[in-house]
Amino acid sequence: MKRYPYFLVFFLFLNLSGIMRADDPLPNPNQVTTLEEIVVTATKTKEKRKNIPSNVIIKDEQDIQESTTQGFGELLANEPGLDLRTYGDYGGAAEALRIRGMSDHGTQVLVNGVSLNSPSLGQADLGGIPLNNIERIEVVKGSGSLLYGSGAMGGTVHIITKDPKKNQTDLNVAAGYGSNQSSQLSLAQGMFTSEHFGYYLTANRKETVGFRANGDLTQTDLSLKLLWDQGEPFKIGFYGDYLNRASGVPGPKPPAGTPDFYLAGTHFYSPESASLVNRGQDENSHTLLNIQGRAAAWISYHLQIGYSDTENYFYNRNVVALGLKSAGEGEKTWVRNQVNEYEGHVDLKLLPQADLLLGAEYKGFGYEREVIDLDAQGADNPNSRTTSNEHVFTKAVLAEAQYRLSESIKALAGIRHEDHSKFGGIDLYSFGLTLNPWKNTALKFNRAKHFRAPTLNDLYWPDDGWTRGNPELSPETGWHTDLTLEQSFLTDKLFLTASYFYWDVKDKISWAENPDYPTSIPGINKWTPSNVDSAEGAGWELGAKIGPFYHMQFDLSYSRMDIQEQKKDCPQRQAVETAEHLFKGSLIYWYKQDATISVTGRYVGDRPANYQTDQDIVPQYVLDSYWTLDLKWDQRIAKHWSLFAQANNLFNKEYTTRLGNFVDSNGIYSKADYPGAGRSLFFGISYEY
Repeated sequence: MKRYPYFLVFFLFLNLSGIMRADDPLPNPNQVTTLEEIVVTATKTKEKRKNIPSNVIIKDEQDIQESTTQGFGELLANEPGLDLRTYGDYGGAAEALRIRGMSDHGTQVLVNGVSLNSPSLGQADLGGIPLNNIERIEVVKGSGSLLYGSGAMGGTVHIITKDPKKNQTDLNVAAGYGSNQSSQLSLAQGMFTSEHFGYYLTANRKETVGFRANGDLTQTDLSLKLLWDQGEPFKIGFYGDYLNRASGVPGPKPPAGTPDFYLAGTHFYSPESASLVNRGQDENSHTLLNIQGRAAAWISYHLQIGYSDTENYFYNRNVVALGLKSAGEGEKTWVRNQVNEYEGHVDLKLLPQADLLLGAEYKGFGYEREVIDLDAQGADNPNSRTTSNEHVFTKAVLAEAQYRLSESIKALAGIRHEDHSKFGGIDLYSFGLTLNPWKNTALKFNRAKHFRAPTLNDLYWPDDGWTRGNPELSPETGWHTDLTLEQSFLTDKLFLTASYFYWDVKDKISWAENPDYPTSIPGINKWTPSNVDSAEGAGWELGAKIGPFYHMQFDLSYSRMDIQEQKKDCPQRQAVETAEHLFKGSLIYWYKQDATISVTGRYVGDRPANYQTDQDIVPQYVLDSYWTLDLKWDQRIAKHWSLFAQANNLFNKEYTTRLGNFVDSNGIYSKADYPGAGRSLFFGISYEY
């Protein structure tokens, strides 16, 4: 189903002849991190970093420009407490972010306040997020359920897109080409067309064949922000985006020695890809109307109306007979999610030392699933079409109070009540304290209750003979506690942060074989979700930003995490695919403000990949630790022109992102790796005006 946003296409053909020149943006070697930075996501109000009890990571436009990555997920990977998970680094591989070792279902990803998390899957796929429309990224670690509801158990990632700037025109056009026939074109343009009205538009197109067979990707994305700005008294904004993303789904890499396999003339798998026929496509759009302002000196307001429409398509065929299906048969599956959300809050400045935030929200979730069976030649069987259509909604009210006890002590407390149409109501609480004993020191404590509602797949996955949902599920719940110290030295040229955290999750939703629902094959039961497991995590996060000194800046981060999972009536053990140690180090060097060189190294420790039985505490398979090194060079060659070159995994390190299953033509199952990408090079040119 195609939903082309013609209102965006129109802006691609704007007449740029009247553009006024602005000063050329140059690298800023004097940029530093301070405790005075303003953060919005942590409290939904503008607060200085030193006054919020949560640990935060902030990335701005310059950080993005100097990054050695081309993707949003890699930009955040291995920052303190952040772990990027992918099903291999092929072109369209899904990317999910875990915060502090919690499941990726516990990371809430927002763009301008609208959730990108899939209602049917629970997590957000970071793979399709463009970078050229991002003004700022705020990552707030710890429970965000009080402000953002379900799915913010481990933390919240908020993407704030670019606004047009008054008295300045932005134009950036870039093109590049690299390894694996990778190409990318991008456009970003913004300006005010009158005293109060402006827009910011981005468009991107990228293609690659991938580093493995059936690892190709074609992606087109557009975004548009319209802004009517009357200053502090009143501001209204509209944001819309559209993404079309089609890719192969190669699966894991088969075990060594696996031969090519053909069935009825179709090439099904090869030594490097478990599937040469499976395909996927995403077609997503989000729109948002945002109204905010200050009604009086003591009251400000924020109203938001959002709509999301996401459709995911999967073409899948089996190489062997499976249940009632013969070899070569499969299915086409479409899952569509539609979300309507209405949110509003007011911020009351009751006393010079006190603030009160009051808010309410409503979200409606529509879920449609359609399946068509494929015969052994891959053709549709129109008589097999099945559909399902479900709807749930949530309603919530919240209050959050901030009170300054003294010049150096500030307390925060909040409560939220949320009603879910399936499982009823839940109450959430949050407590925080910040101490600023000295000007450049912040000591923070935060404790909050979190929860995650069952996904729509968990609740409503239809009985297909092998799996079925469970409409009787309850939400996951638990508490998240952290203690953070932030300290700056040397006129903010040295910024250090250290955090300790602990969290737990009860009634964890897990899919497993259920003997109450046998399949048509004796001894094999259907997979269903249930609230039977639990998990807990604890760890340390250390970060340092050093410089700029002598045209150089260093960013260092280290995370040590002990994440434990426990299945019902089984011993506690280290969580699957969770590394105990993560490290990231970056060096940025500016040369006469005309060139920038960035180097980033990442380390991921050993990870248990699979346990043979639920009673085992020693893993059957372990994913080895690995290092990667990335390099980027950006050179200004004229007033408005720049060249850039990028090398990822410079030393061509072989590594595995996670473990999967491979079934061969004889029906034999074996464990197989999802391999990370080898060395890749990318070159490009950009024009800024």
